[in-house]
Amino acid sequence: MADHLSKDKRSWNMSRIRSKNTKPEMIVRSLLHRMGYRFRLHRRDLPGTPDIVLPKHKIVIFCHGCFWHQHLECKRAAKPKTNTDYWENKLLNNVKRFKINKRELETQGWRVIIIWECETKSIETLTQIIRERMK
Repeated sequence: MADHLSKDKRSWNMSRIRSKNTKPEMIVRSLLHRMGYRFRLHRRDLPGTPDIVLPKHKIVIFCHGCFWHQHLECKRAAKPKTNTDYWENKLLNNVKRFKINKRELETQGWRVIIIWECETKSIETLTQIIRERMK
């Protein structure tokens, strides 16, 4: 199956994919703020540049896209059917890089919490998830 977009159009589309201030991240940030948590954003001095950092609690939160970080058994994590070698390598490297960064953060004494994109669809469910993982 060939890509239905031209190379230039595909490049333009890919350039619009954000790594910061994504919709799932904004939902998590808003909810954390309403729950009374205060935090910092995108601290570049920490491995992996966590999306949300709660220094008081020594917790970092990553808001992972299900596709980009290959959320196991999630329908949003389906691999593309074209250019499969490229995508398999790219997505595998994303997962490996995160594992290394997570290990380094834990070594430094941080607790790492992952919020998946699919978990941000229901505020009630997300509230429960955050409460459980922040314990």
